[in-house]
Amino acid sequence: MLEGKALIQDTDMPVKMQIQATASASQALDLYDVFDCRSISAHIKKEFDKRYGCGWQCVVGSNFGCFFTHSKGTFIYFTLETLSFLIFRGVSSSSS
Repeated sequence: MLEGKALIQDTDMPVKMQIQATASASQALDLYDVFDCRSISAHIKKEFDKRYGCGWQCVVGSNFGCFFTHSKGTFIYFTLETLSFLIFRGVSSSSS
């Protein structure tokens, strides 16, 4: 596991889910090269889909902008090492 500590910028996730998010990110950084953001984000998304059900989205990188709608209690944005992580569950069309 990486020695660095995640710095949470913004979230509405329960604490237990926040811990899972940062742990999944740390694990992905152990498995993949830091420049392989696509594999890192896929790893985190698959972990969240498996643990919390389908519909999760994950963006990883050092420079990105975003604008999205998410389900309440499913959003986190944090930095770890040199990367930023955005994880959220989208709003389904049936719940709009």
